[in-house]
Amino acid sequence: MKKKGHANSLTLLKRSVQKYPDSPDKAGLEAFENTHRKRNYWITFNCPEFTAICPITGQPDFGRITIQYIPDKLCLESKSLKFYLFSFRNHGAFHEEVVNRILDDLVKTIKPRKALVRGEFNARGGISITVEATHP
Repeated sequence: MKKKGHANSLTLLKRSVQKYPDSPDKAGLEAFENTHRKRNYWITFNCPEFTAICPITGQPDFGRITIQYIPDKLCLESKSLKFYLFSFRNHGAFHEEVVNRILDDLVKTIKPRKALVRGEFNARGGISITVEATHP
């Protein structure tokens, strides 16, 4: 059994062919050991082409997801994050649910010292929506 948090436990980086998950429940976030645990430093991920589905209309919602966190013992592996975020494309969820779900899954996976997830969703019906969720 491979230890969680070690680079050799990362499964997505080793695959040459990928199958995208069709929901966040099926997507797995992966992590590796933070080698600079004595220091507070911010890691920022920017996904400018995020897509989810409106749970009522089935129409696509487009936006930008920004994830910022200060790691503790673990850092989030970016390829697993890409697949995780891509999995929302077929998942019906309101913007508020999306942002809070991403934060909850991030905290569950890596237990960061601090984290912020920001979703800036494109206008639909003349109104754009921005949602921010923080930890702790």
